[in-house]
Amino acid sequence: MEKTASQKIRLGLFVIIGLTLFVLAIYFIGSKQQMFGKTEHLKAVFNNVAGLQLGNNVRYSGINVGTVRDIEIVNDTTIRVDMQIDEAIFPHIKKDAIATIGSDGLVGNVIINIIPGKGNLPAVQPGDIIQSNNRVRTDDMLATLNVTNENAAQLTIELLKITNDINNGKGTIGVLLRDTVMSKDLKETIRNLRITSEKTSQTMDHLNKQIASLDNKDNVIGVMKDTIVGNKIRRVITNLDASSQEINKVVSNLNVTILNIKEGKGAINYLSNDPKLVTKIDSTMTNINEASKKLNENLEALKSNFLFRGYFKKQEKAKKKAAKK
Repeated sequence: MEKTASQKIRLGLFVIIGLTLFVLAIYFIGSKQQMFGKTEHLKAVFNNVAGLQLGNNVRYSGINVGTVRDIEIVNDTTIRVDMQIDEAIFPHIKKDAIATIGSDGLVGNVIINIIPGKGNLPAVQPGDIIQSNNRVRTDDMLATLNVTNENAAQLTIELLKITNDINNGKGTIGVLLRDTVMSKDLKETIRNLRITSEKTSQTMDHLNKQIASLDNKDNVIGVMKDTIVGNKIRRVITNLDASSQEINKVVSNLNVTILNIKEGKGAINYLSNDPKLVTKIDSTMTNINEASKKLNENLEALKSNFLFRGYFKKQEKAKKKAAKK
């Protein structure tokens, strides 16, 4: 059965559309896999690639710059990953850049993120191996979370016990919360402490003012800071020291004299210890006084006597002349 012209046209259109879609698919896939641009290889070493596969994306600062071309197991703890990176990106990747394994979203494919370095090191060269940070495995995260949950549960149980004890009035906090008298006493104590603190603060302010006023010349310390007054005070102290030494000598002499008196030496001892001698001396002094009075009376009588009157007048004139001179 021969095909009609319309069928041939439809077949040709189908083939052309199919080829076009195939070419577009190849181009799309090739662009994703960096097959049509100039690329270079860059490597990183990991302990665990966490499900990384060939063809997964490589990102630099969040931008797709290449794909994973090869994953090689070097030994039981080392896996080398070969990345195919756009050649135009190499000048931007420094030698201190760090490769990490992440995921494209919460449940997306595993990808490699290249974190830019912070230094001013030169750019990497094709074939270089850059630093890497190993991704924390999910099992390790789950184990850590499990331990954390157990600790949180234990902590919750302990907190519940403490809360029950407090509510039942056990322990210091429970007593404080339940005992109204103690609570009032505590409040009063805190109030007194606040008052004491305020008074202490006021006292300190007063002391600071007093200390600050010590430089004033109106007070003793201010006067002492004056050099002239200070020199005068030093001289006074020196004189006092000298006087003190002289007084000590006088006291020593008095002590010797008193000691001699106590030991029965000197005239004072005789006067103090011999009452008869004292009586005789007293009688003698009385007689001397009486004789003196009688002598004065006799002199007055002689002044009245005409034989001695001229003599006494001459004596008075001589005294007056001496007084005038």
